[in-house]
Amino acid sequence: MSSAPPPGLDPDRLRRFLDRERPGLVAGPLEARLIEGGRSNLTYTVTDGTDGGRWVVRRPPLGHVLATAHDMRREHRVISALNGTDVPVPGTVVLCEDESVLGAPFYVMEFVEGTPFRSARQLAPLGPERTRAAVLGLVDTLVALHAVDPVAVGLDDFGRPEGFLDRQLRRWGKQLAASRGRELPGIEELHAALGRALPPSPAPTVIHGDFRLDNVLIGADDRVRAVLDWEMSTLGDPLTDLGLLVMYSTPLDLPDSPVSTTATAAGHPSAAELVERYASGSGRDTSALAWYTAFAWFKLAVILEGIHYRYTLGQTVGTGFDRIGDLVPVFIEHGLTTLQEG
Repeated sequence: MSSAPPPGLDPDRLRRFLDRERPGLVAGPLEARLIEGGRSNLTYTVTDGTDGGRWVVRRPPLGHVLATAHDMRREHRVISALNGTDVPVPGTVVLCEDESVLGAPFYVMEFVEGTPFRSARQLAPLGPERTRAAVLGLVDTLVALHAVDPVAVGLDDFGRPEGFLDRQLRRWGKQLAASRGRELPGIEELHAALGRALPPSPAPTVIHGDFRLDNVLIGADDRVRAVLDWEMSTLGDPLTDLGLLVMYSTPLDLPDSPVSTTATAAGHPSAAELVERYASGSGRDTSALAWYTAFAWFKLAVILEGIHYRYTLGQTVGTGFDRIGDLVPVFIEHGLTTLQEG
């Protein structure tokens, strides 16, 4: 007897949609499972019980949806465009913008074998050498992404690079205002300080917007097999991706943190090594990276506060949300310290 379907995905409705849009793709009744670990858009694995009959479905969260942060069309578009480049992405199957099917827009993509490493504990069985190889491969994948010519892959209108950093600061300020139900000491100070110290941006590239180890799948050969979670991708300043990666490579010293904490794994390269490898591979000047890293702390503080807000409204699916709110002040403090020391 099959288990009850997860919230947000009705397998029978999905099956009828796929039979209509992709006849012959599905061979039997569908079963769905929510993939734990995602804290924003919802991700499910779906199977028809046959060999090769496995796919992944992405849809927005169940409530308090901010359209700019949960745009399925954009995710589907960028993944489709990057197929055939040096950036590994899953193949796309279909986009559905008819909300009557699952209650929200969604898209279906191919299933890729691999592991999203979310903690130092998960990395431990690899050992130091394999861990180091996987993380350095992550940097090389970022270099490859930033080397893609947006015009050549049809993404030349995917964003507005002019004034990108200023708009990003304003955007995340608005996101904070839309997803906030408590006082957060220091966050206005951090936002204002970032605005006063905007660096000049290098030439724009396709950026991921949330590039980190647990947003990629690592294969059995320790290579990046697929980059996932493109919900924040756009055309913009590539150093925002690097600053975020550096932020995630900073040990937080928070036991049982629901945020990825792979930086303490044996063999994990230091943040300085990651920056040097990126600079060497890309040829970009990384001397202003403290600003980008501080911005990453601010951006994640806003994202986590939004998730905490949805949790207080009872609109989250999965586990670990009860601890998200405690992280926000920590991220604010790291942002202020990074900017002051930079």
